[in-house]
Amino acid sequence: MIRCTLCRNNLAANQIGLCASCIRTMHNTDRLISLHAAARKSWGLPGTPPQSIGGKQCQLCVNACSMGEGQSGYCGLRINQEGRIEPLVPERSALVYAYLDPLPTNCCATWFCPGSHEPGYNLAVFFYGCNFDCLFCQNASHKLVRMAPVITEKELLARACAPSIRCICFFGGSPEPQLPFALRVAQQIQRESEGVQHICWEWNGAGNPLLVERAARISLQTGGVVKFDLKAIHPNLHMALCGTGNQRTLENFYKVANITRGTDTLTATTLLVPHYIDAQEVGAIARFIAGINNDIPYSLLVFHPDYLLTDLPITPQVQVDECVTAARQHLHRVNIGNIHLLS
Repeated sequence: MIRCTLCRNNLAANQIGLCASCIRTMHNTDRLISLHAAARKSWGLPGTPPQSIGGKQCQLCVNACSMGEGQSGYCGLRINQEGRIEPLVPERSALVYAYLDPLPTNCCATWFCPGSHEPGYNLAVFFYGCNFDCLFCQNASHKLVRMAPVITEKELLARACAPSIRCICFFGGSPEPQLPFALRVAQQIQRESEGVQHICWEWNGAGNPLLVERAARISLQTGGVVKFDLKAIHPNLHMALCGTGNQRTLENFYKVANITRGTDTLTATTLLVPHYIDAQEVGAIARFIAGINNDIPYSLLVFHPDYLLTDLPITPQVQVDECVTAARQHLHRVNIGNIHLLS
């Protein structure tokens, strides 16, 4: 870690070079966006969401990439070829790695979701590609989109409808860039299993609002869970850590909360990034959630160093305690996840 390059006082991650206090007070966010560009290009991904004049626009997520001829979108999964947005894979296919987890698994909803304790397995459906660029990403291999395994809807459906499967969780990366594929499979699972299997989503929540609503209704109908990763609420902090804004995520969270009101379908998590996601930030996130419904389950996840923030420590116990206290001032149900990292 280093001293903040602006205030020369507070500690900052090497990759960011700025402390949380200075980030919150910045008026020009260009420097925050630039934190991501070099690393993304090393993966063969655009440094920022392309906005080419006259390009073909994608509507699957908040980035609304406008791709010029031969350009790929921010997620790297689509390319403008001869005036058409073409995916990297054939129609009715996706870049996915699916595997079985015996229940209960390490799902962020295990602490309140009855389905996670049923006998059987969770089919974890890991989507390559993401519409965010989190500097602390725990699954950065999702960026290897050109080396990712390909699966068809038919193949994934056959695996999901096996008798031993109780839950299907779409996560990643994040499902948003391949959400049409995931929705088609989820709807087929719902029909063929007659609602017996729980369909869940773990995402950043910044997808197309109409698609997000469809996904949430499937989870509501099947007894699944929709998990939003609320990474930060201050827009500058979110930009610094994730490379994008958070307004769409907050709007979609509000929408899903109203669709699923009175149930335990919706939950939120926040990773306690040392020196950045502090009690001030967690308190503001919890206040936002409570303004909708103070009974929504909320998990605070202990951070471990990964990807570009390996110089940060595991979340200190004092930060965990302060954040839990801040969250519980607003919400009835607050959980600590990854607690094993504190031992």
